[in-house]
Amino acid sequence: MHYVYIIKSKKDGSIYIGCASDLKKRLKQDNNGKAYYTKNKIPWEVRYYEAFYSEKDAFVREQKLKNNARGLQELKKRLKNTI
Repeated sequence: MHYVYIIKSKKDGSIYIGCASDLKKRLKQDNNGKAYYTKNKIPWEVRYYEAFYSEKDAFVREQKLKNNARGLQELKKRLKNTI
C-alpha cells in the first residue's frame, strides 16, 4: 500500500502533506528529525491519510493536494474538526 497523509505539528499547528509506502515508519522519521522539511516542527501527528494500491496514484493525489489550493481547501472544509 501507498499512503498520502497529512500530519499536523503539535508545536505550531502547521500541516505537511506527504506520500509514503510505510506510514508508521515515515511518521517515526518525521518525529526523529530525519526528514528535512519536517524536522523544525516536531512533534507531528497523523491527522488524515488515504491508501492507494498504486504508488503512481498516491503520488498524483499528493501533488494535487500540494499544488491545488482549492483541493486542499475543500479537504480542510470537509474535515474542519480534524485538520
